[in-house]
Amino acid sequence: MSDIGDALWNPAVGPSEYTEADNRYREAVLEQYKLCVEMADRISSRRNLTNTFFLSLNSAVVAVAAAVSAGSLSRLSVPLLLAGLVVLLAQCAAWCVMVRSYRQLNRAKYAVIGALEERLPAFAYSRAEWGALGEGRDWRRYLPLTYAEQWVPVVFAVSYLVGFCGVLAR
Repeated sequence: MSDIGDALWNPAVGPSEYTEADNRYREAVLEQYKLCVEMADRISSRRNLTNTFFLSLNSAVVAVAAAVSAGSLSRLSVPLLLAGLVVLLAQCAAWCVMVRSYRQLNRAKYAVIGALEERLPAFAYSRAEWGALGEGRDWRRYLPLTYAEQWVPVVFAVSYLVGFCGVLAR
């Protein structure tokens, strides 16, 4: 049997476990499992929407700053520029917190999915798929989105700080 096959099938749950007496219980576990998988997918969709929102917002800020920077930014007062910088850095901090929160929420959801798979004949997500991806340990095999997405708000924040210092240096 392949590595995926070894990880996929639950040796504790086989055809003999599926008796008429256990049918309602197994159906309930399967329905809860389906619900948990669907909710994990919805969390991932919301996470993507959140990242798209913040990425669009920051891209718009950079575009506006680039369009206006033909000299007019340096004419703005330092307190006004500083206030804008604080707002942008706070928004980047909020983005970082949301990325972390979604990562924690997904980790918990997949732990629940793995626990439910203990009662099912296959460990589709918790062992087979995650194992096939090397559990995210080797970036050449699979780079979890979380690793990349956590740096995007930091890059924007550093860019804002460098831009602010550049405007002050003029």
